[in-house]
Amino acid sequence: MAARGLDVLDLRTPTDGAGNPATAPSPHERWRRLCARSAGLEGEADSAARQVIAAVRERGDAAVAELTLRFEGRSITDFELSPEDRRAAVARNPADLRDALELAARNIREFHETQRSGDTGLHRGDVYLTSRVRPLARVAVYAPGGTAAYPSSVLMTAIPAKVAGVPEVILFTPRPSDVVLLAAEIAGVDRVFAIGGAQAIAAAALGTAQVPRVDKIVGPGNAYVTAAKRQVFGLVDIDGIAGPSEILVLADADADPELVAADLLAQAEHDDLACAVVVTDAPALVPRIHAALAAQLEDLPRREIAARALADHGAVVLVDDRDAMVAAANAYAPEHLELLVRDPRALVDHLHTAGAIFVGAWTPEAAGDYTAGPSHVLPTAGAARFASPLSVRDFLKITSVLELGPAALRQQASAIVRIARAEGLEAHARAVLLRLR
Repeated sequence: MAARGLDVLDLRTPTDGAGNPATAPSPHERWRRLCARSAGLEGEADSAARQVIAAVRERGDAAVAELTLRFEGRSITDFELSPEDRRAAVARNPADLRDALELAARNIREFHETQRSGDTGLHRGDVYLTSRVRPLARVAVYAPGGTAAYPSSVLMTAIPAKVAGVPEVILFTPRPSDVVLLAAEIAGVDRVFAIGGAQAIAAAALGTAQVPRVDKIVGPGNAYVTAAKRQVFGLVDIDGIAGPSEILVLADADADPELVAADLLAQAEHDDLACAVVVTDAPALVPRIHAALAAQLEDLPRREIAARALADHGAVVLVDDRDAMVAAANAYAPEHLELLVRDPRALVDHLHTAGAIFVGAWTPEAAGDYTAGPSHVLPTAGAARFASPLSVRDFLKITSVLELGPAALRQQASAIVRIARAEGLEAHARAVLLRLR
């Protein structure tokens, strides 16, 4: 990867000899494809998840155990970890790691407490209308157990749920590591189940003899977990359809190429499907970014993963000016958007489609992953055009409470009857007229 560097897409306005725009070059089509990326749920993962859900619906815990043995090579009969096992795992963690996770938890909790909201509505005469806000009763948070442990994901999902007032938060994670169980304790997780994959999602959504049915499932997972979450939506709520992690860096001539490279690699090391893109109006920066990437890859422990991600899904996009950088960022709608430019605050109000915006050289995306405070569960695959970061609001539901007095119903009755009869629903009209006798 380092030898050939990132693909360079030159989107600067080409001109003919007279200064008129020339025919659009092929990089524009490549850029459109990058912007049109999807979470990739169709195909093998989608089909496999459907079969797993059907098996768990039919055979419950037996199917969960069989699928765990088939996919993970683990024989498991009791899915839930005992309090004693959880305490022993927590005690095995070093003190400095606990301190780091507790600092992150304090920041996450403090930020999300600002999102608390109460009932709203209006009282007018004998009309009482309320939007009543209450927490969900039981929520599942999922933590992957693949190529890396993610205690941060436990903090970033369970803490907002607890701030919202959810009485029971359950963690699902295959092969739970000591550090993940420490994060669960710090976050206030109530129960832990050592099952994962699509079978865990199915069990949480459907309920089994061992696994209680939940109201919502949140947290990242692989393609099979994501496909299963999509298919159980409607039985339960979910946080969203998560694709591979991604970052877009806006960098101008003042940007430090070593910081640009470091932040691209911090995203690319997640997995080989991660997307890492730079948009710049400074052509001279490009070879310096390539050199910095090559140097930093040399001793990176997850070098092979990061190199594949950069080669397959990375790019440097050259544009004309600062306005074009903003337009490119809004078109891409990245999960993470980093501003390594002059006067970065001036751009923030013009950037409308990012999951999270990291302003200036002192705000690396890694801070958002761990300690800054806002949840790092963010929309991916362009969903930032319409979706939002995970928040306290995701764990609340609203019930409309309506109370009309006799004067209010009399005032509205004629309109109700007219509309009901226009829709051919005579019983609706009669239900009002009977009350006016």
